[in-house]
Amino acid sequence: MGRLENEARTAMTVLLKQGHSQSAVARMLGVSEGTVRYHRRRSAAGAVDGRTTQVGKAAAVAEAIAHWRSQQPAGRVNLAALHDWLKREHGYDGSLKSVQRYWKRTFPAPAIRARRRVETPMGAQAQVDWAEYPGMVIGSETVDLVALVVTLSWSRKRAVVWARSKDMLSWQSCQTACLQRLGGVPAVLRIDNVKTALSRGAGAWGTINETYRRFAAQLRFHVDACQPRHPQGKGKVERTVRDQREAVDPRGQVFDSLEALQVWTDARLEERARHLRCPATGTSVAEAWEQERRLLTPLPETLPEPFDIVVRRPVGLDCMVHFEGRQYSVPFRFVRQEIEVRGLAGRVQMLKDCAVIAEHPRGTDMLILRNEAHYEGEDTERVRAPMPLGRMGRRLQEIAAAKVQHRSLDLYARLAEVAR
Repeated sequence: MGRLENEARTAMTVLLKQGHSQSAVARMLGVSEGTVRYHRRRSAAGAVDGRTTQVGKAAAVAEAIAHWRSQQPAGRVNLAALHDWLKREHGYDGSLKSVQRYWKRTFPAPAIRARRRVETPMGAQAQVDWAEYPGMVIGSETVDLVALVVTLSWSRKRAVVWARSKDMLSWQSCQTACLQRLGGVPAVLRIDNVKTALSRGAGAWGTINETYRRFAAQLRFHVDACQPRHPQGKGKVERTVRDQREAVDPRGQVFDSLEALQVWTDARLEERARHLRCPATGTSVAEAWEQERRLLTPLPETLPEPFDIVVRRPVGLDCMVHFEGRQYSVPFRFVRQEIEVRGLAGRVQMLKDCAVIAEHPRGTDMLILRNEAHYEGEDTERVRAPMPLGRMGRRLQEIAAAKVQHRSLDLYARLAEVAR
């Protein structure tokens, strides 16, 4: 005898009332005629399924279950954890299934919240996410790579840039490279809750990393962190990452360099853009992108270099700025002003009003780095130039320069002797 669910029994009753025979109904429902006959007799007799009136074993610990439920945070509950707690604290010997049945009867599921479908206008948003590719073969070595994927929400045009890490320098340089490929900057970048973007918290209540905030201000876009555990909030880039693994998958291939991999990826994405259809227009993604790129904010003529730290520092009377345990000189006209200091790859950059005023090597053994040109020049309305060097100061500079020249000549002589 086959089994009929509630919907099938309702359909059986309707079909029989319409005059269909029991054998015809059985064929339509995919069960035997005896099953239809059995349920027809029970329905006519007003029989009730006895299992619906049975008291579950878990009902004996109903108070304990109610107490456990009151201690749980809002959201989903772990019934396996409840079952273990009942066995440990109350000697419950029933099965997990009995707890699940009791919970389903006693605590109905909460109402389902419908999800609003939003289509962003042209140039308004792009979604950003990382994709990981372990075990890629580059040249003669096997390395773990990551790819930053940026997708324009309206046209679905995408850009992918490869990197070896997810640090702040890669985060910024990959975003800049992706936006160059997309032809401009959208008003909003919807990002995941990564530490290079949010220094604390998550979603709309998170605190944007100060370094990334300055980067976003320079490129003129708003940072929109996705709600935690809500992948639908950036579903377009999630779909792109899946497509990247299926249709634009470089795994299993060997590339001579990271640059060769990038060239291959760019070509594949261009080909995909000509064949994929944009849902908003019905045209190809490439054609829709041509419309959207006109509404993107142009990139600055001078692109900002990636930096992994940015701070505000005052300039002392000696024209020095403290940063990372060292002191760096800046032009004297900025004395007693606050400037912005950025840590770049191998360099320290000082800025005032978004203009670079000084640069020094980063992470050197020296603790004081000075540029004598920073102490020269004419007075300004606010700052008088430092006193010029006296005879002793000039003599000390000459001695230092002579020592450097002597060391260079001595090294040249030793090299010449070795060559002979």
